Formats: sequence, structure tokens, C-alpha cells
Amino acid sequence: MSKATTANTIYSPGYRNYALAILFLGYVVNFIDRSILSILLEPIKQELLLSDTELGLLGGLAFAMFYATLGIPIASLADRWSRTKVLAISMIIWSAMTALCGAANNFLMLLLARIGVGVGEAGASPPSHSLISDYFPVEKRATALSIYALGIPFGSMIGNFVGGWGAAELGWRMTFLLVGLPGIFVAGIILTTLREPPRGMSESAAVKAAAAKNVEPAPALKEVFKFLWQRRSFRHLGFAAGLHAFVGYGAGVWNAPFLIRSHEMPITEVGSWLAIISGIGAIGTFGGGYLGDKLSDWTDDRRWYLWIAGISTLVMVPFQFTAYLYDGIWTVIPALAVVSILGGMYLGPSFAMTQALVTLRMRAVASALLLFMLNIIGMGLGPYFVGIASDLLNPSFEIHSLRYALCLCVLANLWAAVHYFLGATTLREDLDSTEVLMTQHS
Repeated sequence: MSKATTANTIYSPGYRNYALAILFLGYVVNFIDRSILSILLEPIKQELLLSDTELGLLGGLAFAMFYATLGIPIASLADRWSRTKVLAISMIIWSAMTALCGAANNFLMLLLARIGVGVGEAGASPPSHSLISDYFPVEKRATALSIYALGIPFGSMIGNFVGGWGAAELGWRMTFLLVGLPGIFVAGIILTTLREPPRGMSESAAVKAAAAKNVEPAPALKEVFKFLWQRRSFRHLGFAAGLHAFVGYGAGVWNAPFLIRSHEMPITEVGSWLAIISGIGAIGTFGGGYLGDKLSDWTDDRRWYLWIAGISTLVMVPFQFTAYLYDGIWTVIPALAVVSILGGMYLGPSFAMTQALVTLRMRAVASALLLFMLNIIGMGLGPYFVGIASDLLNPSFEIHSLRYALCLCVLANLWAAVHYFLGATTLREDLDSTEVLMTQHS
């Protein structure tokens, strides 16, 4: 289909939902490949004789540095070129590198393979967020982005289940190969069936009229960064999401080793329980965006997007302490399930407000900048912090050092909640200024 034909196509609701389903499937693959390492940490530790600090580096900083940093230039490419092609090529790269993790014979080889996964996955969310923002209007966007974000709990659920089963039945090496290959097939579906929508297709008539007159290229990275940084609500949102992810990724990478060490659970049982907990988390991941759309519509107050994120982050803190400090496993598992629900509620509102705070040609880069803050602070430092803290606490607490390291990590959620509430104080003004700019820009 030619570009001219595509630009004039009015996509049916069925096709929009199909496109969202394919993007969701890609994100499921993304999180299977990203999260599979955590359930396999203990057998990898035993075979390669690694420390918790080295495992924390593999599960966090090594991946996040490349994932977050390269996400920005790749997103800039997506704002200028085909977003579907950027996504498909990236998926092929990360899937192949996941499979190669199984061939690692030492720490360095596994480190390089994980870096490769991070390089590929850098091209996943920014083009996907931008596509969804063109397929769905602003009043449905947080819900659509929350559906996309369901790839996190569902991908983690599959990764935990397959990882626990694979570690016991196939070994950790073959498990990496098993989860890596399907992504190449999904990339083919994206290349052959997913169409590139006109930018601004789902905006208001005034915004679309202004976009039709504007033939200027996408702004430079520096301009997008300056544009967003001038919006106080985004500064607070970025720090809040980063601190929230610091706890989320720190716990996510280390929950399996914690259950194995402190509660002596076999790895297959750990994988099954964490799969169930991840699946339950889908309630919050969808619910956060859905509630944001509904409450902001009912009250005509878009601050609800950040209020929902702040309230859910604050409420889950006591459940996290219960999960890590209580000895009874039948209290720990329900507490982790509640944490899983509350922990995903920030995703849809955060992604939607980031897209709403920028103009049409900034969306992929804006998503990458939020993910940069989220992943450098969260994915990069969270698991690494927990690993270092566990090693430092080991002389005093031995096998339970990980339990107390996770408790230290949880404290960052209190700081995150403060930033969500501060961001809400200027959100309406910042959104209004962006909307005025889009309708006047020509």
C-alpha cells in the first residue's frame, strides 16, 4: 500500500483493535525475553559461580544502560521513518540475542548477550506508544496504552512459568533458546500486517488541520528534551516513574531467589506462583489507565491520572513490607499479589500523559525519554542496588540478607508517591499549553 493510500485510509474499529492486539503481543514477547533471566538466576549462579552483585548487574544495569540510552536515538528514527519497521527489526535483534544467552559459558559472555537484548528492546515501546497514540483518540488513549502495558504482567507470567518449568526440565540454556525464537515469527506478522497510520490521525479537527499544514521535519532530540523539561509535571512524572520502577524491577528480578532462599520453595513452584501473581497484576495494569480515563472524564480533571499513580504507589508499601518480612508463605503470596495489582497502575496514566504533553512529531522521543528515566533509575539501579545490599548484609543475615535488601529498596516508593502528587499540581496547565501549541502550529 502506498504512502498516499495509507494516509487517506480510515481505519475501522476492528483494525485499530487488531493493531493494538499485535502491539500487545509484541510487548508480551518483549517481557518474556526480558524477565526470563530472573527465574533462572539461581541455576545460573550455581553453574557459573556468580555473586549477587554480578547477578544484579546482569538483571539490571547491563541491560538498562543500553536499553534506555539507545531508546532515544531509535525513537528519533521512529519519528522520522516507519515505526512498524523500527519495531520489527528491533524485535528480531532482541529475540536472537535472548536465544544466544543460552550459549554463555561465563559471566562476560552472558553479560554481552544481555546487552544485546537491551539494544534490541530499545526499539520496542517508543514506536509502539506513538502508533497507539495515532490509532486511538485522547479520551481512549490511557485505556489503550494500559492494554498495551498488559504485556508486562502477561509476559512476566509466561516468562516465570516457562522459566520455572524449563529450568527443571530442560536446563537454563535450552530455556533461553525456547523463549527467544518466537519473537522472530511475531516480527514477521508486524512487517506484513501492521499499517503505518497518518501522524495525528486521532487528534481533534483543529490539531489535524494544523498538522496537515505543517510539513516541517520532526524536531531534534535537544528540542524535544527542552520542550518536555520545561513542563514541571513531566519532571515530577519522570522521577516518580523512575523511583517506582526502582522498586518494581528491584523486586521483580529478586523475588524468585528470595522465595527459594528464605522460604525454601523449589524452582518449579516458584515459577508457578510468580506466574499467577504476574497474571493477577494485569488487573492493576489495565485498571490504572481505565480509571484514569473514566475519572478524568467524569470530573473533567486530568490530574486524576497522576493522583491514581500516587495513591496506588503509596498504598502498596505496607503490603511490600508484609511480603518480605513475614515468615508464613500463605501470607507472603497474597501480599505479593496485591503488590502486583497496585504496582502496575501507574503505567497507563504515565504513558498517556507523556504522549499528551508533547506535539505529534515528538511522541516516540517523548516515550523514550520517559523510559530512559524509568529504566536508568529503575531497571538499571534497582536490581543492582538489591544485589549489592544483599552481599553487604550477608555476613549479618546470611541466607536472609536478600529479604532485608528488598525492604531497603521498598522505601523508594514513598519518595515516588511524593513526585506523583507534585506533578499533578501543574499537569492541567502544562497539557493546556501543549494543546494550544498544536492547534496554532502551522
